[in-house]
Parts: sequence; structure tokens; C-alpha cells
Amino acid sequence: MRAPPSPRVSRPVMFHRWSRMTFIHWRYRPEQVQALLPAQLEVETFDGAAWVGLTPFLMRGVRVPGVPALPWLSTFPETNVRTYVRDARGRTGVWFFSLDAGRLPAALGGRIGYWLPYFWSDMSVDVKNGHTRYRCRRRYPGPAGARCDAEVETGLPLAERERDELAYFLTARFRLFSLVGGRLAAARVEHPPWPLHHASLHGLDQDLVQAAGLPAPEGRPVLHASPGVPVRVGTWSW
Repeated sequence: MRAPPSPRVSRPVMFHRWSRMTFIHWRYRPEQVQALLPAQLEVETFDGAAWVGLTPFLMRGVRVPGVPALPWLSTFPETNVRTYVRDARGRTGVWFFSLDAGRLPAALGGRIGYWLPYFWSDMSVDVKNGHTRYRCRRRYPGPAGARCDAEVETGLPLAERERDELAYFLTARFRLFSLVGGRLAAARVEHPPWPLHHASLHGLDQDLVQAAGLPAPEGRPVLHASPGVPVRVGTWSW
């Protein structure tokens, strides 16, 4: 299969690179996820299940148009809890339950300036011998201490035959949804196809998913890893 095409974001409001990304996904009953969504959105399912993703990664080169990336401010760890949704117009995209960021200005900017549920957290991403260790401890707002410690080993790139419909359902997403002033808004996201790799989970201690209001995940997660992609984010539209 080929990845769905990315839209073109002609007037981006933000540039960055999602780097050292790990996608950790679990199945959930659709009604469990739907209960936490705004009324304007319907949970999107695959193989009869809703999917909730825990995605730790490293943000690099964050900047707005016309402003260069600043070394300290523009690079920081982030960990998101997300699911996949469809609006009344049939548009599909990502709904974020939470976004933990390792820089206070980034968390404030994302929460105040872009209406996304950002949290300021103590975070790190360490890479050694093919293993990536992610650490997250939430600071503000609460629940303080919500955490995610994960160790992931990145394997070989996915063969073409392994790039199946589920892999693209979980990773090839080009629209964000949020409530802006109480109204549902959508923003397009442009990026090239993810270079996906196999991944092995060597340890996971987390309660970010539970902090979002979901039951603790059960069963073996579906994993993908990627070195990353450059990203252009558009403005909100209604």
C-alpha cells in the first residue's frame, strides 16, 4: 500500500520536525473513547476498535514563519495521548487528550495560543545503542506526577508488504481537531510519508492514558518507530 497523500499547507503558522518518534497503540471499545470526545466528533474505528496512541518523541526546530529556530527553546521532548476521529463533514484527523511538553514556553504557547491541552512536564529523551529511553513527569496543570517511562528498541525499516492499512490508519494523519472558543476547529498538517520501522518495547511505566480519563490499556500494544519527518502546521479553520 501507498501512504495517503499529504495536503499542501500553503500558509503555515508553525514549522518543526517530529523526531525519534515511537507510536504505541492499544485497542479500546469505541464507546469508551467516544464518551470523552466533544459531541461534534465521532471516534474512528479500525477492525471494530477505537485506537488510543501514546506517542513520545523529540520536537526539533520549532519556529513560526519569519523567525529562526532558537537552540534551547526550539528543541524539547513531547509525549501525546491521542485518538482518531471524524467530523460531521466526513473529515478525519487526530484528537489529542493531552500533550506533555518539556519546555514551559512551549506548553503555554500550545495551550493559550493554539487551544490544545498542553501540560508542562519534566522530560528527557536519551538514545544509546539503538535504544531510546523516554521519561516524562507532569508538572502543571495536574494531575501532577502523571508519568511515562518507556524504553524502545528501534528495528529494521518496515518492508513494503508490511506497510498495511493499519499502519497508515495509526500514523498517516494530516488534520488536527480542537475546540477553539467552544467551536470545533480543524488545522491541516503537511509532512512526507513516515519512514516506519519495527520497534520493541523493553519497558513501559505510564499513567498518562489513565490521566486522560481512559481505563488502563490492556493487551499487547502495536508499535511503530520513526526517525521523524519535517512538519508544516496550518491555521485553525471552521
